[in-house]
Amino acid sequence: MSQCRELLSQHNLGLGPDLVNTTAYVLRLSSATWEAETQFIEALRTCLTSELTAKGPTFDSLNGSYVLFDSNKKVLISRTTPSHELLIPPVGSSWADQEIGINPISECFASRTSLCCDFTLKSTNTTYKMAAIPVFLGSGEWLGVFAFIGDLEQNQLDIDYLLYFYTIGLSWFSESSMKVEVELARAFERDIKKQEMLILSAKRLHALIDTDSVLMEVVNNVKAVFPYVKMEVFLSQDYQSSNELIKPLDFQGKENRACTRAFMDGQIVVERSLSASSNIKVAVPLSGKQGVYGVLSIECEEDFFEQRDIEFISMIADFGGASLENAKLYEQSYMLINELRLINEITQRLNQSLSLNEIFGFVSSELVEIFGAEYFCILQKDKDSDKLTVQASNLPEMFQEVCSIHSGFSGVMYSTKEPVIISDYWVNPKVKSRLMELTNSRSLIASPIIVKEEVMGMILVVHQKPNFFSYDNYKLLQMLSGHIGLAMTNASLHSEVKRMVITDNLTGLHVRHVLDEQINISQKKDFCGSFILIDIDNFKSVNDTYGHQVGDQILVQVSSIIKNSIREHDIAARWGGEELAVYFPQINKEQSLRIADRIRTKVMKETSPLVTISCGVSDWNWEDDNISVESLFYRADMALYLAKNSGKNQIIVDAAKE
Repeated sequence: MSQCRELLSQHNLGLGPDLVNTTAYVLRLSSATWEAETQFIEALRTCLTSELTAKGPTFDSLNGSYVLFDSNKKVLISRTTPSHELLIPPVGSSWADQEIGINPISECFASRTSLCCDFTLKSTNTTYKMAAIPVFLGSGEWLGVFAFIGDLEQNQLDIDYLLYFYTIGLSWFSESSMKVEVELARAFERDIKKQEMLILSAKRLHALIDTDSVLMEVVNNVKAVFPYVKMEVFLSQDYQSSNELIKPLDFQGKENRACTRAFMDGQIVVERSLSASSNIKVAVPLSGKQGVYGVLSIECEEDFFEQRDIEFISMIADFGGASLENAKLYEQSYMLINELRLINEITQRLNQSLSLNEIFGFVSSELVEIFGAEYFCILQKDKDSDKLTVQASNLPEMFQEVCSIHSGFSGVMYSTKEPVIISDYWVNPKVKSRLMELTNSRSLIASPIIVKEEVMGMILVVHQKPNFFSYDNYKLLQMLSGHIGLAMTNASLHSEVKRMVITDNLTGLHVRHVLDEQINISQKKDFCGSFILIDIDNFKSVNDTYGHQVGDQILVQVSSIIKNSIREHDIAARWGGEELAVYFPQINKEQSLRIADRIRTKVMKETSPLVTISCGVSDWNWEDDNISVESLFYRADMALYLAKNSGKNQIIVDAAKE
């Protein structure tokens, strides 16, 4: 905007008879167009008000009013005393010549020359003193008329007083105009400074890739121009900062409604205080191309803020929003690279382990380290029931705890197959959680472990601080749970294959080579052991009479009786056909004989159809000359042969050693 270098040109501004001709008084403004003077007029309004208020006693003694018209006789600025309300229309209205007759203001509009004289309003027969001064732009274009109106007693109607009044008015206008020029010059300097700061700020912000640095650059730039304002930056809750000026935006709180609206709408929100303090709060969104990342909140007294100040802050915020987006994208790409590296490392570790216990142990340590969690739980679904078992947790009282698959956050994830994130459990605990309540936690991220559309389990990670976990943590846990699910599946399949290799598919007992291996190991480290070889009597007749399916059922029944009659570390196996075997480490033949008789009695009573068994028993101890698996088997087989040929349904103990 061009500056007003010569706001006022006064000629012959002295008191004396030569001042009767007042046409020499002309106001000239240097700007070339009326549009360029809009800011000037607004500033002039403020200056005239403050100047005339300061000089009020002198002006009030004249009972004077002033008014500035544009070239269309529209009132731009006015100060009207009660006695002049009939003469001067309100701001925004137009001067009406026909209502008050010929007068100096109308003559000034007609001749565009200064005029100072008496004027009598016919409707009230009241005489006024009136001075009208034409105002021109620097280009020569006529702007309008500036006029003073005063009331004087009849004995004061001398020309000197009238000119004195006119001169004072002109002097006030001149002083006010000069103050406007000074204020405009200062405003121009401030605008230049703001432009320079915008350019410098844009350069600095463009070079920053750290979120906190970007935000503080924005704050410092605004503070440099407006040191008296109170500022805060509110970001979405997925970002945590140690800087006290950077805070999470509470979308449910009532204190920051302006910031919430600015964030949601992406528009500047101006909120004026309803109290007597006359404060103004401006919420400016920090926006990028992909959305709104935060809000810059500024609060100060309303008198200190203008529209152009808000526009300047908005430009700073736009630069900051673009830089914040770049910083976020850089951080996200860096985080994504780290996440991919982390997932790759974890996947490699998980694939190296084929034990569920090892997997749970490794995942437990990683969950605490990756997410900074205070507590966690890994639950596994039971295949045969709607129950979940806590397989890993750093909370001892929850380890191996069994719960329903429909309870708590586990129930939510099981029904929706979607992960869960809770910013503050205390605010709205709609879903009851034993883990959250036991640990007094407020933040939670949880994910179901899904393999082939089936929920295998859940992972829950919690922290006692609210808003602790970010949305990135939430997504990372979801990805990790998929890899953990695959590892659990592989471990389960490996365990099943291993079990199938060492377990007879029909009876659930070990296969014979496992029995051979375990006896061989026992004979190398133990002091003694005993062996029972069992044969189902007349088993061929059972198959011939009832069919092979019933024969298989008999095998299963007898095997179940054997498993329920021995210790956990005793080894039962299917020897072949209808022959079964049991090895008892660290047990002599007298003890094994009692166990064999207990098995024989149960078989005779509990099988359907009823069958009997014959048993051969052998043993070894460390004092024997010949200790071998083959010798143990041979002697038991010979004893069984004797039992079968001696009437069956009996137990024969090997006497070869004796």
